Amino acid sequence: MESNIATVLGCSAGIVVCGLVFAAYKLGLLYQLFHKAEIKSPRHGGESVAEVLRAHGVKYVFTLVGGHISPILVACEKLGIRIVDTRHEATAVFAADAVARLSGTIGVAAVTAGPGLTNTVTAVKNAQMAESPLLLMGGAAGTLLQGRGALQDIDQMSLFKPLCKFCASIRTIREIVPTVRKALAIAQSGTPGPVFIEFPIDTLYPFHLVSKEFGVKNPPKGLMGKIVTWYLNNHLLNLFAGAWEKRDVSPLPVDIPQATDDQVQKCIELVSRAKKPVILLGSQATLPPTPADDIRKALEDLGIPCFLGGMSRGMLGRDSPIHIRQNRRDALKDADLVLLLGTVCDFRLSYGRVLNRRSKIIAVNRDKSQLLKNSDMFWKPTVAIQGDAGTLLMRLTKGLKGHRCPEEWPQSLKAGDITKEEKNRVKADEKTDHHLNPLKVLHCVDELMSEDSIIVADGGDFVGSAAYIMRPRGPMRWLDPGAFGTLGVGGGFALGAKLCRPESEVWIVYGDGSLGYSVAEFDTFTRHKTPVLAVVGNDACWSQISREQVPILGSNVACGLAFTDYHTVADGYGGKGYLVGREDEDRLSDIIRQAQKETREGRATLLNVLIGKTNFREGSISV
Repeated sequence: MESNIATVLGCSAGIVVCGLVFAAYKLGLLYQLFHKAEIKSPRHGGESVAEVLRAHGVKYVFTLVGGHISPILVACEKLGIRIVDTRHEATAVFAADAVARLSGTIGVAAVTAGPGLTNTVTAVKNAQMAESPLLLMGGAAGTLLQGRGALQDIDQMSLFKPLCKFCASIRTIREIVPTVRKALAIAQSGTPGPVFIEFPIDTLYPFHLVSKEFGVKNPPKGLMGKIVTWYLNNHLLNLFAGAWEKRDVSPLPVDIPQATDDQVQKCIELVSRAKKPVILLGSQATLPPTPADDIRKALEDLGIPCFLGGMSRGMLGRDSPIHIRQNRRDALKDADLVLLLGTVCDFRLSYGRVLNRRSKIIAVNRDKSQLLKNSDMFWKPTVAIQGDAGTLLMRLTKGLKGHRCPEEWPQSLKAGDITKEEKNRVKADEKTDHHLNPLKVLHCVDELMSEDSIIVADGGDFVGSAAYIMRPRGPMRWLDPGAFGTLGVGGGFALGAKLCRPESEVWIVYGDGSLGYSVAEFDTFTRHKTPVLAVVGNDACWSQISREQVPILGSNVACGLAFTDYHTVADGYGGKGYLVGREDEDRLSDIIRQAQKETREGRATLLNVLIGKTNFREGSISV
């Protein structure tokens, strides 16, 4: 009996001791035994963030300023990282997205708590679906004030967990460096995407300010008062314990999935036997580690006709004999082998229904769910590889050295391309009932834009036409939102593009509807000396929707806009605006050249082009 009591008491004591040790760990007491808070140090958490970003080669942080994040912005500026402030938080994230795509590194945006972060949700989701590696940093209420009604305090983590590969909330300053390093590596590993770190305000400001704001000023009396006072003081000391100890800020390894040797060999055998192969190249092919110029050479060596989508537009230059732009459905019907390199069988490929069931199919994608999307219904891959498309293409070319696709196949597809584009050119010369023919405007811009131009696509109907007519001159010279079809990317994408490629002409192709989302960024272009060119197809309508809504439902409700003086808006923000109508048709080229000259001289320029209706895109989908 006594031995049983002793056993019970011993177990109880053990449980109590374990509980006390766990509590001491959670309260930071064990850590504080060996790492003290430097309470007289003027340093702050923003400096730790800036050090990691600089070590990772980050050149720009896009933001809309707020007190929660000021220490990050100031510290980054001191370390030579350029702070670029925008007029909307979504623009900041779109700009970071563009930098990620064009630089091959990670894009970074920082916004304030609450509404600052909620304003970024669409842009973050767009980056997720476009597979762009970016870091979003957000302010937050103090660690002890969350959930207690503090200014702009909401559950931010729940918002971003479905959108981001990794989410973290900093709880002590010593966590900043390892957390930011981890987030940056995760964003770039596997299938790239956005990551989010929440910084409570007391993890960013110096000790003397935090203790003044959150320390106990008038401690309550009695035992409970002493406990509360001790808890708050301990929390403050634990927040800063070991904060400024030297830590490794260098980049962590990035994990990129690769095809196995057996998978590559199967692909080599399939390509070598194919008589009518086709490559559908997606944005993933432009991701690191393979340079875009190496991808281009590999495609040219294989000689297989290519359809290019997303960021891969322009991969083969303006007039490549193997770049096919038209009649994709017919080509896929005739092909005996289709290589889906980073291309997904979603709505853009009619969920896989456009693929010939008799064709052999090689599918390559870093994301397993995208790799096999709709393969249970409309198509089946012959070889499915979860890996990097660009690296596989290089290995494929090496294994097929000396092999080229039979030339009559790409030649026959190119002939169909030329016939279709000649018809489009004839349609561009037709007179519209009112204003200018949009196809003629786009042809004119395409002919006059410089060879180093980057095209940013932001719109519906007008941009849909531009995708058929405008030809990027080289790799990484076309930016569109991607699979999410987001309107409003124009200002941010153009800002990021101009900063990455200051020597290039950056053209935004806007619909008049989409322009409304980011026209205020002409102020940003002016302040940050990033002169871009915008051509606005102004038909006073959401035409992409109206084209179907009117014949199906018999009403144009909510589709009508006005022929607004957008050129005047650009002038007001410090840019230069031009109104272009039918009376200017004969001097359209001269106006475009003048706009290019204005941009070279440092002014962001907007061409407000009044356009009429055509039947060029009849039957195109908007849902």
